[in-house]
Amino acid sequence: MRVVALTICALLLVGCGSSDEDTIDSSGSTVISSDSSRMTLGVNTYLWHATLDTLSFMPLASADPFGGVVITDWYSSPEKADERMKLTVYILDRRLRADGIRIAAFRQTKAADGVWADAQVNPDTATKLEDAILTRARELRLAAGDTGD
Repeated sequence: MRVVALTICALLLVGCGSSDEDTIDSSGSTVISSDSSRMTLGVNTYLWHATLDTLSFMPLASADPFGGVVITDWYSSPEKADERMKLTVYILDRRLRADGIRIAAFRQTKAADGVWADAQVNPDTATKLEDAILTRARELRLAAGDTGD
């Protein structure tokens, strides 16, 4: 019983610590350091931050930086209140590569009776979003002085 209590206390103390020593390793992964532990994000940090930046206008339902999955909640633009979108973004690689990101897009339209129904998504939607995220990730990498060598 004491071992369990000590383990829980140790985990809580490690989780409370902060460090200014967070770095980005050569693969583009964020390494979070503290005096007692070192943890690496499971995905490319530039793709991760670019995804959050690009989709910042949409509410997030879930974001897992270790598994590389971002799920948005339904979003309706003010111009099209009878249509809404939801996205699931999969970051698939620790490297900044074009095939390191995939997006599944979902769309619904509101009928006259107020019921939402699934609708066809333009096939270019996911590709355009992927391109926007990749462009932002490259900008972030360049701003950090990382040439990708």
